[in-house]
Amino acid sequence: MDLPGAERNRRVGPYALLGSGRTVGGSEHFAARTDEGSLVTVTVVEAEAATAPGFRDRLRAAVEVARGLSGAFLAPLVDADADAPAPWVATRFTSALSLRHAVDRHGALAEPALRVLADGLARALAVLHGAGTVHGEVDPDSVLLTMDGPRIGVLGVAGATASPAPSPADDLFDLGSTVLFAASGGGQDTDALPASLHEVIGGCLYPEPSDRPTAEQLVDYLEHQGLPAPEGGWLPSAVTADMAAAAASVGSARAARGPVPPPPVRAPGAGVSRRSLIISLAGGAVVLGGGAAALAFSGDPAPAPGGRAGGLGTTARPTRPSGVRSPSAPSPSATSAGVPEQVVLAGPDAAKAWSRTGKRAPSCLEASDEVVMVVTDEATSFMKAASGDRAFDALNARNGFGANTGTHPTAHADGVFYLLCDTPGRYGLLAAFDTTDGKVKWAVSLDASDPGGAKIVSNYGRQYLAASGGTVYVCGVVREYDGKFSVHDPTTGYIRAFAATTGKKLWQVQGTDINNVLVPSSGSRLLAASAIPAKQPGRIQMIDAGRKGARGWKVPLRYPSSYYSTGWPLTSYADGHFLFAGGKGDTLSVVDAATGTEKWHQRFEAKNGDRVSMGAPFSSLDGATVYVPVGSELVALATADGTPRWIATLDGAGETGGANLFKASLGLGGRHAQCSADTVFATDSAKTLWAIDAATGRARWKYSDPSQPDVGFRWTVGGDRVFIASHLTVTAIAAHGR
Repeated sequence: MDLPGAERNRRVGPYALLGSGRTVGGSEHFAARTDEGSLVTVTVVEAEAATAPGFRDRLRAAVEVARGLSGAFLAPLVDADADAPAPWVATRFTSALSLRHAVDRHGALAEPALRVLADGLARALAVLHGAGTVHGEVDPDSVLLTMDGPRIGVLGVAGATASPAPSPADDLFDLGSTVLFAASGGGQDTDALPASLHEVIGGCLYPEPSDRPTAEQLVDYLEHQGLPAPEGGWLPSAVTADMAAAAASVGSARAARGPVPPPPVRAPGAGVSRRSLIISLAGGAVVLGGGAAALAFSGDPAPAPGGRAGGLGTTARPTRPSGVRSPSAPSPSATSAGVPEQVVLAGPDAAKAWSRTGKRAPSCLEASDEVVMVVTDEATSFMKAASGDRAFDALNARNGFGANTGTHPTAHADGVFYLLCDTPGRYGLLAAFDTTDGKVKWAVSLDASDPGGAKIVSNYGRQYLAASGGTVYVCGVVREYDGKFSVHDPTTGYIRAFAATTGKKLWQVQGTDINNVLVPSSGSRLLAASAIPAKQPGRIQMIDAGRKGARGWKVPLRYPSSYYSTGWPLTSYADGHFLFAGGKGDTLSVVDAATGTEKWHQRFEAKNGDRVSMGAPFSSLDGATVYVPVGSELVALATADGTPRWIATLDGAGETGGANLFKASLGLGGRHAQCSADTVFATDSAKTLWAIDAATGRARWKYSDPSQPDVGFRWTVGGDRVFIASHLTVTAIAAHGR
């Protein structure tokens, strides 16, 4: 490949190329390094390909989307230049082998490795498809094998620039072909697929795109089979040996390089700048960073002429049922809203209270005021919250998958830890442990499947565990084993209730109207969001636990895509109210938990025309304040009437070079924000944990671990401490940093 401007010094943009490249999808991929020594992977597009009409515009748009995406199985974007003579994209370097290299040298992968491969690729594609983009070049050359699972780049150049663009169903076909390649040792014989994958990977290869599963459905299918994860490493030792040799060769190349000429000077304005938000209230505009975008609080849910909600107003507080609006109802006076304090987050590095290193990496954490429960793929141990010393003897309960975007397997309530776990002799348990002595109070086997005649017809995956009011709830998705998939069919969710004292099953409900479930910390009313395909209406619905899961009031959702994710709840509860994203995903709706009657709502509007999508709201422990993450901003509102209290904003860039965002604003689920009595904890896309004073919005401290895993650290709050697990280490930090 011809690299304009690079022949003399082997540079592309600001990056020095290391060694020769490899061809993937018509582009050349190189290991490269920055002048500071950091490694990246640079993908260079043929200059001729870039002359295609609209190519550069499509690449620019794809880069904008990719900057805000991350995932455990995605190599994040670092930099890009769509205007270079030969456009290029830089992603974080991954020490890995291509799948083709591994299979060509060492043959087909075994069933456990194939399952990890399929699951990782599906999870990566689910992130991309959820953001409205596709990859377009999933194949044995682009799929990289790492010690932690497969990786693909967050931006597939072929998919990003093709015209017409490929569809998500095309990505699933490519995924199926790639897994089949790995199963057959390079061939395309579906008989080589193991029984656990034959049906679903075969479904990916259906000729009709609409018959193929979605990436989310594929993830659910594999989870709900309930098969154990591979013991030890997931790859054969011969493959890992090749990986080590490849990593060493890159290290040698880095060490052997002489001085590198300085990078070319970039034109003023090159690159993508962060668009800071302006929070517009009735009292005027409060500038938080000097950008062009504007986020407005508006009390009128009706669209303004031209299709955009417009005008400034205070929070609307109707008393009629949600969804019913009197067209003559006047808006409150625009002068009644005050301007909240705005704070750019900045604070000192956190002071650690203690750190302890173990032999296995924690997969999930849960904590009380006194004890931290640490779960790994081998055992469950208990640590004293104050010192990190051992509190009780370890148990053989384990959870290898742990907490992630779609799964939350731990809970704590009333002096008891609850865990979805396995033991060496039993699979699929719900266990309760006393926080005072670590003893098992009870453990029950969860029916993972519903037999139908001579075969299993449905399987119950376990995504979310919660406890409240003397009841333990297990929520998840039912997978039907009928050999049929359709992107037009919603998933079926379920809720199972168990007595907290004995583990006795109390009741169960299921249906397509149950997908993302919220279990409040008090009361007997749950909130379920339906699983409805895109472009169709959905609904929020109350589930009455006091009446064994009977359905209660319903609120329609015009844009239900905010709730496609199972697992960690994307709605919230505070002081007798449910809070959720309404409107076009840009409005915080607050309704009475008992009746569904709307109390007030708050719309967030981008004045420059950009679409604003709020993340998952969450509340203070006393329920008096609700926090709404919107991109780089975290807005604190009074639960009683929506009065803004403060706005905290992130500055600088995220990990991939785009705007730094609150992770909770992405709407993907997961434990990204929590509260103690007087502190708000939230993570950002730069992999930093912030401790924010709940009264002022100012940062108490920040914490970042440069060596943390690609997926970030796991963390939880117990009492007035936060506990963080990164690789083998658990660290405690006091809420006030002292």
